[in-house]
Amino acid sequence: MLGNTPVRRRRGATAVVGLGLVATLSACGGGDGTAEAGAGSGGSGASSGSCTNSIKVDDAPQVSVWAWYPAFEQVVDHFNDTHDDVQICWTNAGQGADEYTAFSTAIEAGSGAPDVIMLEAEVLSTFTIRDALVDLSEYGVGDLEDQFTEGAWSDVTNGDAIYAVPVDGGPMGMLYREDIFTEYGVEVPTTWEEFAAAGQQLKDAGYEGYITNFPTNGNAFIHALMAQKGWAPFTYDAAAPTEIGIDVDTPEAQEVLSYWEGLVDQGLVSTDEAFTADYNTSLVDGTYAVYLAAAWGPGYLQGLSDADEGATWRAAPIPQWEGEEPTQINWGGSTFAVTAQADDPELSARVAQEIFGTDESWEIGIGEAALFPLWRPVLESDGFASREYEFFDGQQIQKDVFLDAASGYPGFTFAPFQTYVYDQQTQQLFAMVEGQVDAAGALSAFEKSLVDYATGQGFTVTE
Repeated sequence: MLGNTPVRRRRGATAVVGLGLVATLSACGGGDGTAEAGAGSGGSGASSGSCTNSIKVDDAPQVSVWAWYPAFEQVVDHFNDTHDDVQICWTNAGQGADEYTAFSTAIEAGSGAPDVIMLEAEVLSTFTIRDALVDLSEYGVGDLEDQFTEGAWSDVTNGDAIYAVPVDGGPMGMLYREDIFTEYGVEVPTTWEEFAAAGQQLKDAGYEGYITNFPTNGNAFIHALMAQKGWAPFTYDAAAPTEIGIDVDTPEAQEVLSYWEGLVDQGLVSTDEAFTADYNTSLVDGTYAVYLAAAWGPGYLQGLSDADEGATWRAAPIPQWEGEEPTQINWGGSTFAVTAQADDPELSARVAQEIFGTDESWEIGIGEAALFPLWRPVLESDGFASREYEFFDGQQIQKDVFLDAASGYPGFTFAPFQTYVYDQQTQQLFAMVEGQVDAAGALSAFEKSLVDYATGQGFTVTE
């Protein structure tokens, strides 16, 4: 049903690390860059000749949109079929970092950006600091707050400003090989303490794989694991763009990272780089007994080939820390923002709200693109909750796992130079798993690198 589209989408999303360091204060003043040819001409001036899709009403104003969602052309066609007064002119300008690089070029050039752009929530502040996005609060978008989960809304707002409309999210759960746990007589863990014990039990029973993988290039995945302990590394307000709070090296972060360092040292988890061909093979050939995944993970998993014959997959809630209140976490998720180059910001804001504003568009998004909706009318519908997944032997994975995870996620503050954050995190985690530093040393170096970088870029840094 889902084909390979989730694989293509999430590989692109994880490529954010490859994006240049666009979020420096010096970049706020623009530059001499030249926009890519054909990248987009914006608003009612968009030319139907530059659209990937068909325009259904030729004399209606057009709003240009960049997005890389799987099956998005079907969503655009539905929108254009049902709107006589506005049409979407859609272009796929690249996935993840490729699109962001094209957008950055257009920002520096002062032209070439679309009216509406798909952005992952974690990079919104990367572009708000450059005055590249429109505050949507003046266009009535604030009236939508109750239509989205608390965490989703928190991720697109900053103070009183609203910088995007939430679309899909990545509340986290645990996908596991029931057949492996059954074969070796190991109970499925519900806490992280049980998770470590289960890894040891599997190993002692003769299982030759790993309970899971801890990728040093895990980016937002690693952030989420530490956030479950209350880690809040950044405080940032777009209204004061030259100030940032950085508090990375906390007791909570040390506890989480030391936990994973221990699992690595004991040989219970692998440290394979994520989203490579080898990693994808290991997900489905029995090398990993558990895939700690976001709500898009089931679609990603189903899109992979060479799965173990007879493998039995199930979904369960993400493990929690014993003795603490359950805390839900999120990995990924995307939005629609209106760019500062939009010809008609009000019309563009309306399009951003309405692209995924119907049951029909979400049927495409869920059924064809494996998206997890953050729009309450669909998210809280009986049809979504009771949806059965053949890959999980008919399990209602949304009801059992991801709905509670989505409703409990409180939101997270990312840095306005998140690309650099991920780059430094990856370097320090690699040093840790290679035995060059321990968890405490990795976090200390991580924080120092961010403070030094922010100070060098002109930020006032607080802890």
